[in-house]
Formats: sequence, C-alpha cells, structure tokens
Amino acid sequence: MRHYTAELQTWSGIRGTVAAYGHYGRPVLVFPSEGGYAQEFADRGMVAAVEGLIDAGRVKLYCVDSFDGGTWSAGDLPLEERARRHGAYESWILDAVVPHIGADSAGAAEIATAGCSLGAFHALNFAFKRADLFPLALCFSGNYDPTSWRGWGEQGDALYFNNPIAYVGNLHGDHLDWLRSRLSLLLVCGQGQWEDTTGSLDSTRRMAELLTAKGVRHELDLWGYDVPHDWPSWRAQFAHHLPRFC
Repeated sequence: MRHYTAELQTWSGIRGTVAAYGHYGRPVLVFPSEGGYAQEFADRGMVAAVEGLIDAGRVKLYCVDSFDGGTWSAGDLPLEERARRHGAYESWILDAVVPHIGADSAGAAEIATAGCSLGAFHALNFAFKRADLFPLALCFSGNYDPTSWRGWGEQGDALYFNNPIAYVGNLHGDHLDWLRSRLSLLLVCGQGQWEDTTGSLDSTRRMAELLTAKGVRHELDLWGYDVPHDWPSWRAQFAHHLPRFC
C-alpha cells in the first residue's frame, strides 16, 4: 500500500499534517476523533479494515490532524469563541488540504468526507458548508449539535453557522434545492454503550429527521444495542459501507 505523510501550510502560516493511503481511487478526506491526529485512522485499524479497496485502487484516504485542542475541545473558552477559532481549521482544510488532494488525485472523482465521533461532525459540517467540494459525507457516531457539548457563553453567528442541527432546519429556497441535487449523507450509529452518553444516538436520529423534512438525500443506519461508541464498531461499519461509494 502506498503511504506518505505531508506537512501542509496555508499562505497565512496555518500548518498541519496529512497522512495519505493508496495510489488511486476516489479521494476521501478523513477527520480524526476528538483531539486526534493524521495517523489515527491507521493506528486504530481503520485503514487496514478497507485495505482491499485501497490496494485495488478504488479509494484513497487522506487523513488529517484535528485542531480540536484550540477550538471545540477548549473548555476554558465560550462556545462562540471556539467556533470562531474553528475558522483557522476550515481555512487549512480549504486552502491547503483540498488543493493538495486535487494535485495528488488528478482525474479522480470528487472528494468525500468521513469521520467518527467528533470527526463525523466535521465530515457533515464541511459537506454542508462546501458541498461544491464535498458532495458525500460518511458519518459514524456523530453529535451534530455543539450546544449540547461541554460549553458555555452566549451564542452568535460563528456557532450558528457551525451547528448543523441549527442551520439545517432553516435551509430553504434555491440553496436548499441545490443541496438536494448535490449532497448525499450517510449517518451510522450504534445503539450500545456510550452512544447515549455522548449524545451521538439522539443527535444522529435528530439529524436524519431534519434531512427527511428538508428532502436532502441521506441514509440512516442504526446498528444494534451491542454496538458501542468505539473503534471496533467503526471499523466494521466503515468496511461495510465504503465499498458502495468507491
């Protein structure tokens, strides 16, 4: 399996790491779990779970660092400030990572996003905000409402526009019509241990309800009560679903 890591930097100096796996195929931008790092997907067995697809040239994974420590996980900051600081991460993804994927995957299909837990939030949020770049999001055990996280402070525009549970319900008009024609979302969640305490199960169901109400193309796949919020579950779910999209 072809594998490399790269340090990418924006013109303004924002820097992070990408770990790529594969030689050809549909590019998938992978977000790590909370506070995770570019090699996390490999270290947790997620890359090995789909190694056959990678070796066959059907998919190429681009796994990125998180900036969560200074943004969404910074409990000393109000949620609105965390959301504002998330803008630096968004800039790094759009200004450095996306051009790198385009140059490295010339002629490949459009970029999909994927992630587990907080990574699922990023995968869905980026897809909604930039469906022109990311028309498909594969989301495993995500909580899509930052206001339900450990947070405090008054809420403003920065938080609202990074809260899918809030903004999806208000989508309308031509933009909604375009999203209906452009975007596809896969929402997967177990019903076992920690899926309730993390809010992932309730949030996944709520997101599916909003997408149904808005007519946005999606699939909801709830696994059993013996399927916890943990890496063995996500390895099985990722290997089960990814072949349909590459």
